[in-house]
Formats: sequence, C-alpha cells, structure tokens
Amino acid sequence: MPHNVEIARLLHELAILTELEEGSRQSFRARAYHNAVRAVEGEPRDVTSLTEAELTAIKGVGRAIAGKIREFAATGRIERLEQLRQRFPPGYLELVRLPGVGPKTVALLYERLGIASIDGLKAAVRAGRLRDLPGLGERTEQNIAAAIADLGVHGKDRRTPIADALPVAEEIVASLARVPGVERVEYAGSLRRFRETVADLDVVAGARDAAPVMEAFTHMAMVREVIARGPTKSAVVTARGLQVDLRVVAPGQFGAALQYFTGSQAHNIRVRERAVKRGLTLNEYGLFELEETDGEPRPGRLLASATEPEIYAALDLQWIPPGMREDVGEVEAAAAGQLPRLAGIADVVGDLHVHTDLSGDGRNSLDEMLDAALQRGLRYVAITDHAENLRINGVSREDMLAQRDRIATLNRQLHGRLTVLHGSELNIGLDGDLDYDDDFLLGFDWTVASVHSHFRLDRVTQTRRVIAAMQHPAVSCIGHLQGRRIGKRPGIELDVDTVLTAAEQTGTAIEINSNLDRLDASAEVLRAARGRDVVFVINTDTHRTHEFDYVRHGVRLAERGWVPAERIANTWEPERFLAWAGAKRARQR
Repeated sequence: MPHNVEIARLLHELAILTELEEGSRQSFRARAYHNAVRAVEGEPRDVTSLTEAELTAIKGVGRAIAGKIREFAATGRIERLEQLRQRFPPGYLELVRLPGVGPKTVALLYERLGIASIDGLKAAVRAGRLRDLPGLGERTEQNIAAAIADLGVHGKDRRTPIADALPVAEEIVASLARVPGVERVEYAGSLRRFRETVADLDVVAGARDAAPVMEAFTHMAMVREVIARGPTKSAVVTARGLQVDLRVVAPGQFGAALQYFTGSQAHNIRVRERAVKRGLTLNEYGLFELEETDGEPRPGRLLASATEPEIYAALDLQWIPPGMREDVGEVEAAAAGQLPRLAGIADVVGDLHVHTDLSGDGRNSLDEMLDAALQRGLRYVAITDHAENLRINGVSREDMLAQRDRIATLNRQLHGRLTVLHGSELNIGLDGDLDYDDDFLLGFDWTVASVHSHFRLDRVTQTRRVIAAMQHPAVSCIGHLQGRRIGKRPGIELDVDTVLTAAEQTGTAIEINSNLDRLDASAEVLRAARGRDVVFVINTDTHRTHEFDYVRHGVRLAERGWVPAERIANTWEPERFLAWAGAKRARQR
C-alpha cells in the first residue's frame, strides 16, 4: 500500500522528533508513534481510506494518531510534524542516528555547545570539548569519534543508508505515478543499482506535459525545501536532508533517460564506447546513428530510446540488470551472451530464517507466520528463533522442544502444502562455539549461525571463529556473514577468500540477508564467490509477517552480486532442497 508506506514514514519521523523534543527514547508519545508505525506497516488496507473508528480498531493506533492519519488524508500534511520540523532541522536527525548519541545527548550538545549537525559534532570531538560535559566524559567522546569514523561520515561525501533512501524513493514513485499524464516513472541512480548507501536520489518520469508532474513533486508532504524548479528538471530536499532530483522526459525517451541516469558513470562510458565503435552515439535522449554535418559528427537517425532492452539489443548486448552496471565485466559478458541467469522473486520458494514471538524480538505467532508464508506461495520455511545464549531473546531448550513438537503436528496438518523445518538462529561465540550441546543441535532440521557479539576483533580471529562454526555438522548456514548494520555498525573483518573456501569444503550455505539494514553478505563478497562451488540462500530474517516481502531486496542483492539462480538453494524444489539440507547432518549420524 503506497499510502501506508508514506504514513509509516511520517509517523517514524514524528517518533524521532518527539524523542528529540522530550529528550528521551522512553517518551510515552514517541513509543506510541513507533507502535503505530509497525501497525500501519502490517495493515493490508489503505489507512488513509479508513474512518477514525476503523483506525482505532487497529492494535497500536490510538485516537490521537488516528486523527493525524485522517488529517494527512484530508490535507496532505500533519501540522504537528511541520512544527517539529521547524524546531529540529535535518542535522538533528543525523546526530540521533549515531550510535551512542541519543535524544538526551543531542539536547545537551546543543544547549552547552551549540552543536546541531554532524560537522559541528566532528569539530567538537577534534577539539576535545565533549569530555567535560555532564554525563559524557573522555570514553564517551572516544566512542562517538569511533562511531563517526566507522560510519564514514565525511562532509559532502555523506551518504544515506538504503534503508532510509529506498522507502522515500518508492513513495515518490508511487505519488508521481498517480499524477494524470504520467506514463512511466522510476527511481534511477545508485539506488536503482542497489548500492547500500546513496548520495542523493534520481527520479525519471515519462509524460507529455511536465508541468503537473513538477507541481506534484515540489508539493509532496516530505519536501522541506525546493532548491530548483524548471520546466523539465527540479530538485528538492526532504525533511531528512536527502536531495531528490527529478527529470521529466517525453514517454518515447524514457528508456534512454533511465539508462543514462541509472549509471554507473563507468558503465555508461563503456557502453558509449561500444556505440562509437559502431558509428553510433548514445545519450540521455536515445541511441542514434552518427551523421556528419558541416564536417562535424552529429546525431542522426534514432535507433532506440523507448526502453532499456531496446537500447542494449541495438548494441548487440544482453539487457544488463541495473545492479550489475558497475563496470566489473558486465558489458563484456553481455556481449558474449554469458550473463548469469538470475533469480526472480517467484523463483524463491523457501525462507530459511524466520522468527516468531517465541523469541522476544519476533512480533507474530508461529501460526501467523506460517499463514503468511502460505499466502505468499512458499513451499518450505525454517523457523529459527534465537538460541539460548542470546542474552535478551534467547529460547530455552524446554521451549525449543515444545516448539518442535508443535511444528511436527502442524506438518501433519499441512499435508505437504508447506514443509516447516524446526531450526534456530545460533550465536557464534568468541571461539566459534555455539549454543546447546552437540546432540541437541543435531536435533534441529536447519540452523543459521550468526555473529551477534565481539565485533571489533582482528581479521584472523574473526575468520577463525566463523570457520569453526561452519565446520560444525549442525550448522546449515552462516547468517548475515559480517554482522553489519548499514549506516549504524561496520561489519567484522574477514578473510573472505578463506571463508568462501571453507563454505565449499563444509557444504555450509552463505545467507543473502534481505533486511535493508543488513544486506549481508555484501555484493563484494557475493562477486568474490563467482566460479566457486558455494551455495547461497536468500532469507528475509523476518520478525513480522509483512517482512516476508523483503525477499525482493535479497533478489536484488543477488543480482548485484552476480549470483546465478542455480546457486541459490531456496530456489530448488522441496525434494532437492531437503535432500541437500539433510546431507551435512547425515554424514555425522
């Protein structure tokens, strides 16, 4: 639901700004907004079409929040949010996203030092001004300095994590698609290539009359400032400080414009060089024959412009998916007809990293998660609640055994419509040790082993602990390989080549985690596996029913990493997958 995405984003912004206003993440009002975000995200109906009574009947949406949703539906804005935006510029939101810098600290930094941006904070850290503030000290100052360095926050080079950028882009595309006369609209740039961070957003629309598109674009609820507006080009800055550039082209030029503005620059140069060698020229308006006029080469007859596949085909290339366009050999492979066959969403028939409310961070019951899996046409799922060593959300042996019995009963009732594997997400300890004893571990059908602690160890130690987990016969898969949280925490240092070799030798799968916060293993790791006998699985790591839909992100990450569909185990039919999944355990019984 496009409107639900927009409402959820606005409520999330209200929650963060309310935390800043009240100086606490424990604010009752902020928690109410956060709860409402989850409620709206999981609501199948368009919340802007619901009455106040219908809204308040949704668990997590109270009367005050229902009123704000109705206000947005009627006016396209929320007055309370506009007031908070005026009080807290985008710089505050950047500050509060830094690990170790909560709302209370942001208020203190502003009151005592006048700091209202990352750049101001960096200068204060360099000058050693934080250590004398009440409640902070030299250790906190060092931690904040490390957080800034870890996250690569460097002035004009500052980038927005994909988890923040993609919902904004999808909301813009959905909004502009509703404008009369718009025939096509897509986001482009590095986001379309599915890079994990972006500097700004590029949007391309195809319409015969650009004026209504520009009007709608510059008046969206998310817009804080219009920095340029022209007949076919406009640029705005959102409330979160993200710049968005819009180009409107004639519908017949849409494919050329989309190809041009998707990039990357290196890819476009390589494709244009191929055009020139054929006596052609390629630009944002189309692929043309070159003609000489007054001694100068100029574009002549138009060969292709309406769609990207037409343009690539006219250059004797396979269509190159956006995620591959980084000048890493994709043009040469496309010319030889050797691009891998990639998995689509429909090809992924299993999800092997699924949480329920048995572990504290899951939000839906086992029955609810299985119903959602059936609705999406999945053939098999693995329930992988957190194992006992996770301090907050770990599940005891007794509760795991009770869940195992319940799953056995459900499998009988499902009559093969869905195969449910009983599993667990294990914790990889300091030395590669795991939760539970060996006999208990081998009782699971499937396990995901993940790093959840000790993130700052050296490369040799981290590599050794991950490989030790791989070598255990009960470990089916390594989850979110490097443990990173994009824009929040860097991944652990690993010798990737050694890890991939161990994956081949032990038959342990590497997870392609579809959560936008993680997207782990990274595209660089996936590309490093090209030509190797490594098996992958695209998992959603879902904690709520609607997160099964995150599979679309995993598919795009696999595309960016050149992973062939045949190397992704959960594209396999159940019989083949189950035989493969049981083979490693069978060798140890």
